[in-house]
Amino acid sequence: MVVVIIGLLAAIVGPQFDLARDRTYVSVMKVDLRNFATAEESYFFDFATYSSDPHSVYARGFETSKDVTLTVNEATSSGWSATATHTGTAAQCNIFIGSAAPLGSANHEGVVDCI
Repeated sequence: MVVVIIGLLAAIVGPQFDLARDRTYVSVMKVDLRNFATAEESYFFDFATYSSDPHSVYARGFETSKDVTLTVNEATSSGWSATATHTGTAAQCNIFIGSAAPLGSANHEGVVDCI
């Protein structure tokens, strides 16, 4: 009887745990993209252009979280766009600023959106 109850609880909790873990990964990617946006604006203030190389922005004190990969898709003097992925989930988060083309589900400038 106890084994059956434990089995039922595991069947209920298991999928919920996976959903919570995915939501955590998405939250981490969103925070990284928002922090990157701040660092990218700091870079723009100094050089009057946006950086297409995340490593030049990392030198300004920005670091991605563990297992997050950040890619700058487009960077000009009038806008930029970036994508964040995490090794623990298939979700992908996008952001664009200025004249950069919208990515994925991100369709409002400066708003991080994930798919």
